[in-house]
Amino acid sequence: MRKQGSKISEASISQIKINIPVKGNAILEKILDMVNSNREIKTLWRIMNVNAIERLGYTDHGPMHFNFVANYALQIARIFENKGIPFSIVKDFGLTNDHAEVVIFLASLMHDLGMSIHRVNHEIFSLFIARDFLKEILDFMPVEEKTVVLSETLHAIISHSHGSAGKTSTVEGGIVRIADALDMSKGRSRIPYQMGKIDIHSVSANAIESVKVTEGKDKPVEVRIVMTTEAGVFQVDDFIEEKLEVSGLTKYIDVKSFLKEHGTEKLYKHYSS
Repeated sequence: MRKQGSKISEASISQIKINIPVKGNAILEKILDMVNSNREIKTLWRIMNVNAIERLGYTDHGPMHFNFVANYALQIARIFENKGIPFSIVKDFGLTNDHAEVVIFLASLMHDLGMSIHRVNHEIFSLFIARDFLKEILDFMPVEEKTVVLSETLHAIISHSHGSAGKTSTVEGGIVRIADALDMSKGRSRIPYQMGKIDIHSVSANAIESVKVTEGKDKPVEVRIVMTTEAGVFQVDDFIEEKLEVSGLTKYIDVKSFLKEHGTEKLYKHYSS
């Protein structure tokens, strides 16, 4: 007999918390507080993980994943800010870097909401679920500002996946697409791997020890991926082909993979266009 799942309760939901450095961004801080007090979105995250892990045997698609994605995305965004790379919401609509961070943060948290309905075409389902949340969360903004932020966030959501309509056309969307794939380490693959789902995806992800985002030497951003076996190459190549190459940001981001043997990390491959 299948083990009965744990009930989703107010107590269990209240323990879920997203942690990011707001770095003086007052709008982002306000929205972070609103997200962390929103029981409905946190309940959806739990539902998504049931669908992803327990029903489909996939990797984590819950709050831990979104916390990782949001932090990776904001790390990249802040390097862009320091290097003077303009965000689309600033260049096209005259808003601020703070607004760009809000778009990136919200899309990082909401890009997989459609998983609560179905894995197939989940990025499309995510749009109409996210729109209701976004209208509520952004309601403190003037209507024009709110509408721009909402639209840019929805664009980043629909363009995060290789199954979506096509390339992202914003810097913010490209950052979210990349950050989503950076949550590739063995911690995320552990559950399906332990459940007996042994395939190239789980084995490759299980070989990724760590992923770090730093300022680069040749390009503004360097992504450093450490593998424990060469099986990790599949995961890295998939990231390059499905995420980075269609993000519109290849000229800004270097990717280096390292193979760790006997405690020593050696450069395995430098992906540079």
